[in-house]
Amino acid sequence: MQQFSVLIIDDEEKLRNLLSRIIKLEGFNVHEASDCKSALKILDRENIGVVLCDVKLPDGNGVNFAAEIKRSFPSIEVILLTAFGNIADGVQAMKNGAFDYITKGDDNEKIIPLLNRAVEKVQLQKRVLQLEQQIGKRYAFENILGESDAIKNAIDLAKKVAPTDATVLLLGETGTGKEVFAQAIHNGSKRAGKTFVALNCSAFSKEILESEIFGHKAGAFTGALKDKRGLIEEASNGTLFLDEIGEMHIDLQSKLLRVLETNEFIKVGDTKSTKVDVRIIAATNKDLATEAKDGKFREDLFYRLNVFTIVLPNLRDRKKDIVILTRYYVQLFADKMGKKINAVSDELITRLQHHEWKGNIRELKNAIERAVILADENELTVQHLPIEIQTQNTEHAKLLSAFDLASVEKLHIQRVLNHTKGNKTETARLLNIGLTTLYRKIEEYQLNQ
Repeated sequence: MQQFSVLIIDDEEKLRNLLSRIIKLEGFNVHEASDCKSALKILDRENIGVVLCDVKLPDGNGVNFAAEIKRSFPSIEVILLTAFGNIADGVQAMKNGAFDYITKGDDNEKIIPLLNRAVEKVQLQKRVLQLEQQIGKRYAFENILGESDAIKNAIDLAKKVAPTDATVLLLGETGTGKEVFAQAIHNGSKRAGKTFVALNCSAFSKEILESEIFGHKAGAFTGALKDKRGLIEEASNGTLFLDEIGEMHIDLQSKLLRVLETNEFIKVGDTKSTKVDVRIIAATNKDLATEAKDGKFREDLFYRLNVFTIVLPNLRDRKKDIVILTRYYVQLFADKMGKKINAVSDELITRLQHHEWKGNIRELKNAIERAVILADENELTVQHLPIEIQTQNTEHAKLLSAFDLASVEKLHIQRVLNHTKGNKTETARLLNIGLTTLYRKIEEYQLNQ
């Protein structure tokens, strides 16, 4: 494991060397500097995690230098050391982002425990950053699977609108991946490092939904014992994704419209407005234009949401993507369950391609997860699929395969083999093909001999 690196900045050489020996004995890699200028060169060159810095330096003040370090190297933690501590410097040091502020000599025994706590914080921040990067990659446009024109067109539109602050309306049936698209749009925007909040508007009653989105003041209603920040405030500077917005009560729609028009809202029970900077991405499986015409959805809100609309295709309209998605989910769930599944039968793929997929990608994902759970061998077959997929549309599939050239050839060779009672030489003569060609066809089509 790579050693954690610490930088000691102090113009007192004896003290600096003493600290260096103590810290090295704890297993740390230690660098030393006598002033701000030389310290900056080390910070630029080395992967420093924690800085121990004297307050009084020949070319600067450690309290101010801590702020400079945090601006240039946000992940580094700074512990300030002073010969004569005072409250004002201590307060300013913390404001400038220092991890702690301690007095030399009297607090020598505190340095190692304090250093270890600073190291823990640095390591935690790195893990959080790695997780955020993994999440960012997971919800990147590049990870939206599909080769069909329909999904490619949707991705292209999403990529174009992502860098803007425009409101986006995602239309599509349940399970078509609207939240995945919303996340990808957020991660492709200038708000990518900020909060992404998702809320399903159909999951709450009108009163609870209002409180969830806009928050409330203490005493606004029975049970409101303290102030609560709404999700729209939690998502400030980031993105709020409102799924199933067609289910939002019409009284709440006017409050959302105000946010879109003025960037302001009023919490439940409050008398003054709260400013917010948030991007709204909405989604629905309803026809909002018709809903607005019928008076079930505010027409002005519909036009305000309909700035940039992306229609996500149904899975049944992108059949060629079923193979890609199936193989991806097989690998995903096999890895999770510690199974080795390296093949998927052609019959299973055919059955999946002829299924209606009313639940779209979500339904396919669930079907594959179930199949992987049931599989005891290295290949997934039709028998591993849910019974409704095994039995549905089999006649339709047979009809389609009857017109497929390979299926016709397979059927004809099998009939001739049956006629000759498995005599390969006679079968090849009747078919007017070479014997080696017949053997190849028998193996290719896995015919009964």
